[in-house]
Amino acid sequence: MSEQPARVQGIQPGLQARRLDRDQTPVADWLCACGHHERATGGIAVGMLLASVRVGHCPHHPVDTGAAA
Repeated sequence: MSEQPARVQGIQPGLQARRLDRDQTPVADWLCACGHHERATGGIAVGMLLASVRVGHCPHHPVDTGAAA
């Protein structure tokens, strides 16, 4: 019997920001389609994460264009 990788179902990849009201510490979570997760806490870190993430694009597994190096 071979060991099967774990699969989590029901959790959708995407970007979620919360606690954006005044006098709250903002928090953002990003779940990439490949399963990579990042959390940012604080206004500057959340702003940087929101600016850098492109939902639907995975920077962790670059697409091979077939071009020879």
